[in-house]
Formats: sequence, structure tokens, C-alpha cells
Amino acid sequence: MKPNKSKSQGGFTIIETMIAIAIMSIGILTLIAAFATAVSVTQTSEENLIARQKTLEAMESIFTARNTQQITFSQIANFPTGIFSTGNTQLTCAGPDGLANTTDDVPCPANGPCAAGPECVVLPGPDGILGTPDDVGMSLGNFRRQILIANALNADGTVNNTLKQITVTVSYTPSGATVPRTYTVNSLISSFR
Repeated sequence: MKPNKSKSQGGFTIIETMIAIAIMSIGILTLIAAFATAVSVTQTSEENLIARQKTLEAMESIFTARNTQQITFSQIANFPTGIFSTGNTQLTCAGPDGLANTTDDVPCPANGPCAAGPECVVLPGPDGILGTPDDVGMSLGNFRRQILIANALNADGTVNNTLKQITVTVSYTPSGATVPRTYTVNSLISSFR
């Protein structure tokens, strides 16, 4: 008896194979896009953390200076009536008063891996340990800070002489981006400790 050659072998057609390849390609491209987004977010998370920290540090330094009587309540105002600079200023080192964004701020001196100029953050190097010779400096030259101090108002609209509103804003433009990111902290400070 002769084998039956009329039976066709089962398998995928070229159309089915092309459709499967197209579906797999879309899935792979989606995974690549998600991975690229994750890498981008990871790269800017360090700058986000620094901006948040610099915002909170400035606010805390004002409260500490008031609580320790380093400055008087009347000095908590923007220049020319107070000691705090007006406008957006580059992050530099605090001057003799030890407060950020005041009229006596100075360029930062060179420190380890950091060059002189704007404020700089020392980060661990390839070994992942801070304080070793391979540490790297990250300049905060693209960060700007503004401290706005305004009189607080009573419910009837009159000025409350024992309360002021402080708004600290730190902004920076992430590397490769065109739109700046901004972090703002608002608080009220009283003349009482």
C-alpha cells in the first residue's frame, strides 16, 4: 500500500507569523519605552531630592535663627527692610550670619571635589562610600532659590504685626529638559518663640 500524500501538514501560514511578529514587536517597544522612562526618572530623582532638601533647609534656618535670637523678628523681611535677598538667586554659601539667601552670602570656597563658586554637593564615587578619595562633586549652579516674606493679615484685613508669611522656592532645570521644576514651602512665623 502506498502512503497517502494528500494529507497536508499543519503549521503557521506566513500571514499568521507576520501578525505574531507585529504583536511581539509592539510588546517589546512598550517595554523599552517603560524602561527608558524609569531610567529618566531615576536620573532626576537625585536632583528632586536636593531641591526639596534645600527648600526645607532654608525654611528651618529662618526658624532656628529666630529661636536662638540670632536675628530679630523685624530682620525677617526682604531687602531693603530686612536681611533676605529679593528675587531668584543662585545657591551660594551663607555669609557671616549663617543664613541662606541673605545679603551677605558669598561664593563657596573649593572643597574636596567641589570647585569654588555655587554651592556643591559631595556624592559617593564608584565605590559607593562617602568620604573616600573617589567622591565626586555635583555643582548646584542650575539651582535657584527665592525667599519671599510678606506680612500676614488679620481676618479684618489689617496687618498682623506678630506674624509673617514665608515662602521658600527652589527651582532647577533637569539635565536634558527645558521646563524647570519648582519646589515651594510656605509657613507662618510669629514673633514669639
